[in-house]
Amino acid sequence: MPISAFLTDASVCIGCKACEVACKEWNHIPDDGFAWSGQSYDNTQALGASTWRHVLFLEEKQPMGPQLAGIEEPFRWQFLSDVCKHCENAGCLEACPTGAIIRTEVESVYVQHDVCNGCGYCVVSCPFGVVDKSHEVGTAFKCTFCYDRQRDGLMPACAKACPTQSIRFGELEELRRQAQVRVKELQDRGYNDAQTYDPTGSSVGGTHAIFVILGEPEAYNFPPAPEVPTIHLTSAWSAALVSALVVVLVVCLAFAL
Repeated sequence: MPISAFLTDASVCIGCKACEVACKEWNHIPDDGFAWSGQSYDNTQALGASTWRHVLFLEEKQPMGPQLAGIEEPFRWQFLSDVCKHCENAGCLEACPTGAIIRTEVESVYVQHDVCNGCGYCVVSCPFGVVDKSHEVGTAFKCTFCYDRQRDGLMPACAKACPTQSIRFGELEELRRQAQVRVKELQDRGYNDAQTYDPTGSSVGGTHAIFVILGEPEAYNFPPAPEVPTIHLTSAWSAALVSALVVVLVVCLAFAL
């Protein structure tokens, strides 16, 4: 089976939130409330236990793109639909003590809620801050990559609902090629800060959700160099061993004196 992935293009997202609605409808996710956040027109604010797709409204004090003669552009307004990255080396999967988080045959990182004990280790181990624990249910939740739809040969609900093809679904390497082509096209049109966000060089080993963005990753709440927490285990155990040896040495010296 080919390796599936999302390609989300911020340059053509119109902020309609059709992906959010489709995700909630298909997966029977409750609403997030209708409180006014004060953050532009965004009432969902971030990914969470009840928000598996989140459309970010990003207002920046810089021109939208290439300057047109006689036209002043004081800011640019961008939208981007964020989602779980389904990392190659998933920190949440590595941290789960019960085997509740598995990798499926479609390469999604999937939470089995009947096995999850609600410990929350996956929440703190996700380098993207995607996994969240529902305090009502007591277990962890995140995007399933529409595993049930993919098994039936259907594309994920969010990609199906997107009216501008800002969210594309397909084979990972083909989408990476399309992302490079799109970035080149944007740069040729004067969008010099266009780039692909696809952290293959970090310990997450690449993701199954890649993005075409304008500007720096931090503006979209993306870590520029995400790391899986387990890479620090060697240094942590080494430090613990050295500390234990020092304690033993001190105790031995105390008795010797």
